Amino acid sequence: MKHSRSQMYRREFLGTTARLGAGLGASAVAGNLLSAPAAATGRTEADSKTRPRATADTCIFVWLAGGMCHVDTFDPKLKGNGQELAGSYYNPIETSVPGIQVCKHLPRVAERMDRFAIVRSLNHQFAEHTQAVDFVHTGRVASGTIVYPSIGSIVSHQLGGFDPKAPAYVVVGNPMQPRGPGFLGGKSNFVYLTDTEAGPSALRLPDGVSAQQYEEWTRTLKSFSEPYLDKHAGTPMVQAYASVMDRGFEMMSPKFQSAFSVKDEPAELRESYGKEFGQRLLLSRRLVENGIRFVECSFNLHFINGYGWDAHAFAQKRVHLLIRQLDRGLSALVEDLERRGLLDRTLVVVATEFGRPPEFDGQGGRGHQSVAYSTVLFGGGVRGGQAIGATDELGREIVERPVSIPDLHATIHRALGIDPEEPLMTPGGRPVPVTDFGRPVEELFS
Repeated sequence: MKHSRSQMYRREFLGTTARLGAGLGASAVAGNLLSAPAAATGRTEADSKTRPRATADTCIFVWLAGGMCHVDTFDPKLKGNGQELAGSYYNPIETSVPGIQVCKHLPRVAERMDRFAIVRSLNHQFAEHTQAVDFVHTGRVASGTIVYPSIGSIVSHQLGGFDPKAPAYVVVGNPMQPRGPGFLGGKSNFVYLTDTEAGPSALRLPDGVSAQQYEEWTRTLKSFSEPYLDKHAGTPMVQAYASVMDRGFEMMSPKFQSAFSVKDEPAELRESYGKEFGQRLLLSRRLVENGIRFVECSFNLHFINGYGWDAHAFAQKRVHLLIRQLDRGLSALVEDLERRGLLDRTLVVVATEFGRPPEFDGQGGRGHQSVAYSTVLFGGGVRGGQAIGATDELGREIVERPVSIPDLHATIHRALGIDPEEPLMTPGGRPVPVTDFGRPVEELFS
């Protein structure tokens, strides 16, 4: 029996939608069922008036996997020698804001310091990667009885997407469990991609399928499914699965897929962002511009220096290559957002699991330090040109204005107009506040 090319493409398309249903459907159907108590116990209209006034409606969460060293970037100290003399590995430079210095490998950020705010007193208790990554993403200590949601999933759950048929939460880079929805269920999960040249592989149209064929086939599929859905209108599981499939079809549409086409940007703009990390930032800008609520953009390119930001041993000697890419990407992003009128509505947070101590190990690298380190924010109502908090002369301990991870989460939620104390409801009916007693860093907005 012979098959036409159209029949073969149709079979491949149906296979793609089946995989989409398996990947998104099961978790999202469960999410619809598990999140029902949360929807039922949401705050009243009167309660919502207590929510903070939003200064942003989207967030780009830049993740520096491995642990960026604060004394080698945004909190420079006395110069060490890479051996027995503790201190910064690089010389500091002045910025456009008097009194604020940064590492010499951040010259572009230094020139634009009036748009950036540094928090130099972030801290927590976990100096091991797995626990630290989990804590920074969820703001809570892991429990054996409950899986807490990530900040991206909470934002997705509380605000949803601008387009109900598009995802509210996207991860650019390799996903890990702490990015997930926890007890909120699959409906608040993320869509991820690792290729900046195209959208998520499970959502791409098969080669050779045109936009017209896509529209024809989705209409055909719906003609088969609609009678069944009408027959089972009172079955929540069936309706939830259908909702997920509809969302998946929308995400496969040429209109939505165009958001991932970084190659459509002018060559000069792409060049200004720099290499792989910069292209991820550019993609993140395109995503928030196209209505994605929360984007995590990972800078986890370990091949550059062997360990990435986890600068043990010989990795320390080449960490400046990462810092230079960070400098180029962030400076291009702030100007691009500003030029497009998106800076005021887009909060950008540069985060990492912990910092690194001023001492060097026997191989010239650095260990882990979580009791004092830095994070950077800009856009979304944040007042730039300031450094909040301070560490001692070598960056070992906080001496002014400690900021906890729940405080950082509360700050992000405050910018997005989410009440940090609002209760989320677990499937078992237990109320869990959005943050674990976090208080926003109000100085960032004043």
